[in-house]
Formats: sequence, structure tokens, C-alpha cells
Amino acid sequence: MLDFNELKLGKIISLNDQPYKIVFTQHSKQARSGAVLRTKLKNLINGSVVEKTFGGGDKAEEANLEKTKASFLYTEGNEYHFMDPESFEQFSFPKEEIGDQVQYLVDGTIIDILKYNGKPVNISLPTKMDFKVISAPPGIKGDTAGSASKIVTIETGAQIKCPLFINDGDIIKVNTETNEYVERAK
Repeated sequence: MLDFNELKLGKIISLNDQPYKIVFTQHSKQARSGAVLRTKLKNLINGSVVEKTFGGGDKAEEANLEKTKASFLYTEGNEYHFMDPESFEQFSFPKEEIGDQVQYLVDGTIIDILKYNGKPVNISLPTKMDFKVISAPPGIKGDTAGSASKIVTIETGAQIKCPLFINDGDIIKVNTETNEYVERAK
């Protein structure tokens, strides 16, 4: 069981026998009442988001999740197909369940699969991944006041804000949680 003060962004809890990831938290305390924690929870099975408020003495059950490795195979329509490299079991998720993470899936990418009670429910990407830049417009000369940047397109089609010195063909490291450029890969 997780205490009130252990409920943080990214934690995965079990609610109504389903796994939920905490995607937003806001602590508040009013004059005479105890502290409360307002949260938004994303269901890892169907992608729905619910709001829940926890009081100071409330506890939440940590979800019984298991992480295993899987390889991204291909996309067919709205379905994203994966394979367990040890058992060769194949499974898929609809785009809605994976969410924004689809913009970082490249054929053959090894990722973590989250299993709830032995059943695959969602994917978990590495926080930082390397991608090849396929389209980088030239930097505009004289556009260096402040933090100069431009939008580049990576091999998956996602668009990332990068410094002006990034060119076509460069390999860049991207934070998949914040969708931000980290550094030029070595």
C-alpha cells in the first residue's frame, strides 16, 4: 500500500482492479481541513483519464505490474504489433492505448511491455532514444537572439524543436516523455 505522500507523478496504482498511472498531481491545504491531493489517473488498459482526490489518511494499492522486453514489429491500420523475443508470442495494441508514444516507434525497437496480472496492457519507452533527422530546415542567419531553435523531422515523422546547428542526417537524442531534444548523439 502507498501512503498519501508516496503518490507521485508516474506511479502506477490499482483502482477498481485496473492499473492507473498518475499523470497529474496537485497538493492543496485549506485552513481547517487536512491536506488533499488532486490527481488525474490514466487507465493503462483503455486509455481513459479519471480525476480522483485523496485525503491525508488515504492509501492506494500499488499495481501488480511486471515489465518484460518486446520488439516493435509493424503497424497495420490502427494496430501496433509487438513480439516477445523469448517466447515469440505476438500481441498488439490499438493506437489509442499507446497514445503519443507511437511517434517514437521504429521497426525493431526494443521496449518494455507492462503486464498487469500476466496480460500485456501497455508499453513503456526508454526515457531517451536516438533518432536520425530526415528533414532539418536551414537556420535563418541573424536569428540568434535568445535561444535560437528550429523544428526538425525525425525518422518516425515526429517533429522536435532543436538547436540551429542540427542538420539532415544527424543522429539526435530525444526525451520521449517531454518530447524535447536532449543532445546530438555520439
